[in-house]
Formats: sequence, structure tokens, C-alpha cells
Amino acid sequence: MTRIFIDADACPVKDEIYRVAGRHRLMTYVVSNSWMRIPQSLLIEQVVVDDGFDAADNWIAENATSGDVVITSDIPLADRALKKLAIVLGPSGKAFTEQSIGLSLAMRDLNAHLRETGDISGGNAPFSKKDRSQFLNVLENTLQKLRKG
Repeated sequence: MTRIFIDADACPVKDEIYRVAGRHRLMTYVVSNSWMRIPQSLLIEQVVVDDGFDAADNWIAENATSGDVVITSDIPLADRALKKLAIVLGPSGKAFTEQSIGLSLAMRDLNAHLRETGDISGGNAPFSKKDRSQFLNVLENTLQKLRKG
């Protein structure tokens, strides 16, 4: 049965995930480095990992399996989850795939290098209502496809 894993520390769409997962009656794991308020539900489990580097990512990568859905903006975690045959979505609705993850990793490394050298500054564009809407649509469609097999 499909489960949902949320890389929760910086996830802007947790409330949306709770609603959609609840409609589909899916177990959802909210994985973070610190306690956070989550809805009371037998289908939502909070997992607080230690403060170690990538501890939340490691827990998700170790527990996600084929057919699970992982929600993360962390590209190395997306790569690890894909290798476990999980479906991986970014918070803006972008699906990470075996075909796209190599380019995503390369762009991440290039942007990190450019930030280090001062050639670019700043971060990602602000999260928008359009991103939230697109995420909801992609998550719902993904779960419906999984349910149909």
C-alpha cells in the first residue's frame, strides 16, 4: 500500500498533503529534525530524527519503498528515493524521474559553485499560489494513478 513521506522541515505544502492523503486514506510520515504541530490523525505519524546532517533524508531513504510517494525539494534525497523506486514530487509539483534527476543534480552542483564564487546570489523564487495549485493537482493525479495500478 502506498505511503507518503514528507521531508517536512522546509516543506510549504504540508497542509495540502494532509488533506489529499486523508481523502485517499494513506499513511503519511512527517519527517523532521524538530517537533512541529501536525493534525491529530491515526494516518499521520511524526518522525523526529536527531540533528545529524541529513538525518531526516536518511530516515526517508531507508524507509521509502516502491510505490511510496516522497515529497521533497532536496535533490540528493530525490535521487536516493528514486533508486528505491518511490515516486518523488517537489513542493511545486515537479516530478523527479530517472530521466530528469541527473540534470537536476548537475544544476544543483553548478548553482552551488556559482554561489560560492559570487557569480550568482540569492535563492529560489518565492513559493506562489500557482506552485501550490500545481502541486495539489500533481499529487492528486499521482495518487489516482497509483490507486488504479
